Amino acid sequence: MNGKLMLIVISILPILACSNDPNSEPKYGDSGLPSNCRSYIQVSVDAWRAGEYDAEETMNAIERNCGMYGSLWDE
Repeated sequence: MNGKLMLIVISILPILACSNDPNSEPKYGDSGLPSNCRSYIQVSVDAWRAGEYDAEETMNAIERNCGMYGSLWDE
């Protein structure tokens, strides 16, 4: 493989890897509720700023849904 071709392949691989990220953009279900971590975190922050939940409740919910074992990572 010549140098130019190798450089092209190396520069395209990160782009291809990022395109499969399920959290690359916010997604919402048919009900309008967040269905991936990107949308869930934004909704949670908005609710905290509006005073609907305190910081402890908000952080616990984010951890539960988008933490290490969260269920929304691969949605």
